[in-house]
Amino acid sequence: MAARLHLASSSDHDGSGDGRIARESARIRVLLADDHALMRRSLRLVLEGEENIEVVGEADDFASVERYVDGDRPQVLVLDLTMPDGSGVDAIGRLRERVPDTQIVVLATDDSPAYAHRALGAGALGFIVKERADSELPDAVRAAARGEQYVSARTGTRLNALQRSLTADRLTPREIEVLRLIALGHTSVEIARKLKLSPRTVETHRAHVYRKLGLATRAELVRYALGHGLMTP
Repeated sequence: MAARLHLASSSDHDGSGDGRIARESARIRVLLADDHALMRRSLRLVLEGEENIEVVGEADDFASVERYVDGDRPQVLVLDLTMPDGSGVDAIGRLRERVPDTQIVVLATDDSPAYAHRALGAGALGFIVKERADSELPDAVRAAARGEQYVSARTGTRLNALQRSLTADRLTPREIEVLRLIALGHTSVEIARKLKLSPRTVETHRAHVYRKLGLATRAELVRYALGHGLMTP
């Protein structure tokens, strides 16, 4: 089933959701992953106040996340992307391959629409800003358990605008990622290694990017990436 994008709004937090919660009587098993113990404690308190959500474990690095999901197979993983032992966006792709039935809700301090675009493109179903977690996390977890996307209200409108712009330029998700890495200064060999592609395939994507955008130089490509907020490492 294709994921449906759900943008957070004030109506998600009023009494109109009571009937929906009652219908979703099965408890949703959640793993919390954040390297700050205080944040995990706060998130646990938020989720344990919901009658149909159960926190089944906590992790403070990506290695622990992988061990937990292999053993417990939670329905939803709430994942901080800034843990110390790896790239969060890269971890999303690995986890989706490893445990495809575990849906991922990303916690972020950066509300950049480009960051959200990358996280959702890698396979996450939710993206919320940490400072809104107390009000948005339960709805994001329930949406992910239903196979629906949920984006923090603070990010959603700008994310839609970015996606419309990139779609108008006819760039594929893979071409966008190649564009971003070129703009950050990576060589084709480095990009191939990072994306698990052949250098020849990367060169093909590079040629398509330049042709579709009508660009002639790397400087023009960097300006495009900057203008679209794609330079997040």
